[in-house]
Amino acid sequence: MGIAVNGVDINDSAIEAEIAHHQQARNPLHEAVHEVVLRRVLLDEAARLGIAAGTDDDRIEALFAREVVVPQADDDACLRYYLGQAARFRSGDLMEARHILFQVTPSAPLELLRQTAESILAALQAQPERFAELAAQYSNCPSGAIGGSLGQLARGQCVPEFDELLFRLQPGELSGRLLETRFGLHIVQAQRRVDGDVIPFATVKAQIADALQRQSWQRALHQYLHILVGRAEIEGVQLEGAQSPLVQ
Repeated sequence: MGIAVNGVDINDSAIEAEIAHHQQARNPLHEAVHEVVLRRVLLDEAARLGIAAGTDDDRIEALFAREVVVPQADDDACLRYYLGQAARFRSGDLMEARHILFQVTPSAPLELLRQTAESILAALQAQPERFAELAAQYSNCPSGAIGGSLGQLARGQCVPEFDELLFRLQPGELSGRLLETRFGLHIVQAQRRVDGDVIPFATVKAQIADALQRQSWQRALHQYLHILVGRAEIEGVQLEGAQSPLVQ
């Protein structure tokens, strides 16, 4: 494929082996090339710094531990996050909701479905009272027969992306965009909210600190990868270090 890192060619066999780990990606070959090249950049940097013990993964982890260091989140930062994200720290919240599902199938590819779903969303934005009618006509979910109603949903009951969108909506609000999940594309409307109890800050402080620490580490790591990629001699491919599954 004509790809080299720091003067060393990347073998096609390495890329072919990596493709197996990216079959769900939109472009498995692109993701595999990206991953193999970035891994080579990291291993070269580990070698430059004298990190030689263990497997390739061990050396990369040791490199990150040495070079990517961020401070612990303090109590003030955790409290600011808690107060700014108050809706997340409740237990027992329920949301009555309905949706229209456009399911991806071999006979209904994603782009065709997206065009249809966008047109139905536009129709609902103009005439929201048609939700039940259009759910019955277009939804690939059994709920379509009852106007798309999903009943009352608790936090965590749905897939994470659906849950996150739903609980950001106000009662009666129709989402202004399509939601994509592994089930397909959804048009989502919140109907009625039942508020639960507030979780005390002390109960979730450690959880918040872990989340903030992880966010800080991810940002620092992305910056570090961009520096390494910019410094390396990479031929045959353009690399964006921050997008790698290595750092997810």
